[in-house]
Amino acid sequence: MENHNVFAGAFVDRSGEMRKDADWLEEALTNTESRFVPVWGDHCLVGGDPLELVLLKRRQIESYLDEHHDRNNQTFLGLFRGKPAFAVAIPAEGTPPYAELGEFQDLRYLGSVLPADEANLAAHARGLVLWHGSQQFCGHCGSSARPDSGGNSRRCANLDCNRELFPRVDPAIIVLVTDGDRCLLGRQTGWPEGRYSTIAGFVEAGESLEDAVRREVYEETNIRVGAVQYHSSQPWPFPSSLMLGFVAKAESGVEQEIRLNDRELEDAGWFTRKELRSGFPKLPFRISIARRLVDDWLNADSTD
Repeated sequence: MENHNVFAGAFVDRSGEMRKDADWLEEALTNTESRFVPVWGDHCLVGGDPLELVLLKRRQIESYLDEHHDRNNQTFLGLFRGKPAFAVAIPAEGTPPYAELGEFQDLRYLGSVLPADEANLAAHARGLVLWHGSQQFCGHCGSSARPDSGGNSRRCANLDCNRELFPRVDPAIIVLVTDGDRCLLGRQTGWPEGRYSTIAGFVEAGESLEDAVRREVYEETNIRVGAVQYHSSQPWPFPSSLMLGFVAKAESGVEQEIRLNDRELEDAGWFTRKELRSGFPKLPFRISIARRLVDDWLNADSTD
């Protein structure tokens, strides 16, 4: 099985052909076999020991389902473990519901705890719930927008416009730059003391991923890189990024001085495998693709 990054993996059959089948969706919403993922604000419901994502049955979520034609707070996610699955948005007001079943927690801290397929489903649900909350109006004409295709898109209510609006995904590169037995890491102001991570930044309009890697590394550290190789990707639903992981080699034969050109970093430096294995600097959280980039590089050389 492929070694997925946290939140990644094709665990949900997204069943795109069913999104536009209103009759099928209506039946699925009332099906006793369907499962519902409640999202309270931006938190997901987990319970048990070890923790699992709590998937509700129709009768348990009934009071929160929007029976209005527009179905503003429920989104078809696809088939999960062979059953229709829906995300249901619950306003974060007052006391969190379902205390008898578990607790609503921040997905950022659940990624490495939940089973891989449940983490993937939760990220999918959370991302779409937050997108619907932020996309209430058409960005072209300013009219209100309503859910469409089972909640996987929205459509402008102005019939003269009638634009279909799709969930926003922001591509960002994240790269481990190496130079022999050392790698380049940086830290941002406000991070926990001693924590460093790989270089990252958003892809700009008209820019290839490789160009974005080279630009971001130079802007943040003044280091020029040559060969750029794709590693893997990770959906990062905080709120809507897609992290595209790379490894890159610093240009050889050129003495390069680290400078914080755009001042986005507080510090940057080269670190050897020996230094990283010693416990300093502190590495990124284990759920992040940044940590996997570093760990894979460390594990590639076990001779130290």
